[in-house]
Amino acid sequence: MDVEAVGFYEIAQKDPDRPAVPAPGVPVSYGGLHAEVNRLSNALNGIGLRPGDVLATVLGNRPEFLTVMLAALQSGLYLVPVSSHLTRPEIGHILADCGAVAVVTESAFADAVSGAADEAGIPAGGRVSAGPAAGYRSMAALCASGSAEPPGKRRTGSIMLYTSGTTGRPKGVRRPLLDITPETAAGVLRRTMARHLGLEPGDRVHLAVGPLYHAAPCVHALMALHLGHAVVVASRFRPEHTLELIQRHGVTDAFMVPTMLHRMLALPDDVKARYDVSSLRRVYHSAAPVPVETKRRMLDWWGPVLYEYYGSTESGPVVLAEPDEWLARPGTVGRPVDGVQIKILDAGGGELPAGETGLIYASGHPGFEYHGDPAETAATMHDGFYTAGDLGHVDEDGWLYVSDRRTDVIVSGGVNIYPAEIEDVLLQHPAVADAAVIGVPDDDWGQFAVALVEPAADAHPGAGLAAVLLAHCEPRLASPKHPRRLEFRASLPRTPSGKLSRGRLRDDYLQGFID
Repeated sequence: MDVEAVGFYEIAQKDPDRPAVPAPGVPVSYGGLHAEVNRLSNALNGIGLRPGDVLATVLGNRPEFLTVMLAALQSGLYLVPVSSHLTRPEIGHILADCGAVAVVTESAFADAVSGAADEAGIPAGGRVSAGPAAGYRSMAALCASGSAEPPGKRRTGSIMLYTSGTTGRPKGVRRPLLDITPETAAGVLRRTMARHLGLEPGDRVHLAVGPLYHAAPCVHALMALHLGHAVVVASRFRPEHTLELIQRHGVTDAFMVPTMLHRMLALPDDVKARYDVSSLRRVYHSAAPVPVETKRRMLDWWGPVLYEYYGSTESGPVVLAEPDEWLARPGTVGRPVDGVQIKILDAGGGELPAGETGLIYASGHPGFEYHGDPAETAATMHDGFYTAGDLGHVDEDGWLYVSDRRTDVIVSGGVNIYPAEIEDVLLQHPAVADAAVIGVPDDDWGQFAVALVEPAADAHPGAGLAAVLLAHCEPRLASPKHPRRLEFRASLPRTPSGKLSRGRLRDDYLQGFID
C-alpha cells in the first residue's frame, strides 16, 4: 500500500484491488466501492441534491451505509444517520429538524420512514431504499444510472449526528462545511486520529460491530477506510459470532462498548477457547464506564489490546488510556490527547484542584453548534471549554476519572437514555399525575431505566395499571428507552420551583436495595 495516499478516494485510485469490505456478501475492493460511491454521488446530484443539502439514512449495519457516507462526504452534503430503532414520530422529528431533502433506508424500516418522510415533507423522488420497498427508488437502480467517474465538482461534506446534548430532545451536532477537497479533509482527520488514538495505515482489518448510526462506530469505520483497512460490517452484535468474525477475518481493530465486553466474557469457557483472537491489535472502547474487574478479565483474555477513551459526539476523544497506562491506574479513562486540556469546574465555573469532583470541561474540540439551538450550544461552553455534563476528577498527574456519565442520563449498553423523554410520554397518559425515571446499576447493561409513577387521583395502582403504562410507552419510544420496571409512589419529591429532585429520588430508591 502507498502509505502516502490520503484517504479512501485516493487509495481507491492508486490501489483499486485492495480489499475494502470482505463481508457480508460478495467481497468488495476499494476500486469497486469507489465506483459505486461515484455512481451514487452523480445520481444524487441528478435528483437535485446540492452542496449544503441534508441526506439522511435510516439503515441497519450493512455495506450500503459506507457507500452513502462516502458519497455524501465527496458531494458537500450533510449526512444525518438516524437510528433504525427509533419510532416513526422520533424519526420524523429528526428528518424535519435537520431539513432532510432525501433519505436512504431499507425494506425493514420503509413503512416507518414513509410516515416520517411525509411529516418532514421529503418528496417521493428523494426516498431511496437499499432493498425492495413500495414508494421508494431502488438504491441499486439509482447507482446504475450514475457514472462511475468522480463527480465534476467535489467538495467535502460533513456528518451531522444527533444527540440530546445535556438535555431534551435530540439535536444535530453541526459543523461548518469547508470548501476543500475530500482528500484534504481526509488528510486532516487521518493525522488528527493518528495523533490522538494512534491509528495507523496498513493491511489491517476493522470490525464494525457497533451501530453505524452512532458516533464512534461511524467515525471508526470511516477512519479505517481512510487508512486503507478492510472493514467487516457485522449486522449486529452477537457475542460468539463476534469471536467467529475476529478469527475468520483476522480482525486487528474494532470499536466496542462495555456491554459487548461483558457479554463475551459471559460465554462458557469452552466457547471462548474455541476462537483465536490473537490477530487483535487495538480494540477501542468508550461510551460508558467499564467495571474494573471486567476490563482486567478482558485484558487477561485478549492481551494488552484494549484502548479506552472518553469524549462525546460534540468533542471527539479528549483523553486516552493505553492498556499499560490503565493497568497502572485502574479505573482511569485516560490523560488528555495532544492539543486538549481538561479542567474540572464547580457549579459556579471555578476550577477545582486535583482529586475533587466536578463538571468535566475540555478544550481543543472541533467547532460545532447544536443545529437551530444557539442557547443550548452556549450552555455547554465556558471560556472556550466544552462540557457534556459529566462529573469526574483528575489526579495529581492529570489522569481523568469519570464518576458519573451525567447526573441524569442513563447509560444502558453504551446508549444514552434521557429520562425527560420517557417522563414526557408517561405524563401523556391520563392515569399519571407525575413521573420520574432513574437509572439503576446493572452488571450486564451498566444501567437500566426504572419509572416511578405518581398515579392520578382516580387511578388504581397495581400490576394492571403498570402493564397499561408500559404498553403506552412501546409505540412512542425506541425499545432501548422502555423502562425495565415501573413502580408507584404516593408522591414524588420536587423543589419549591417545581424541579424534580431526581438525585434524592435515586438515592432513596437505591437505599432500598441496600436495606
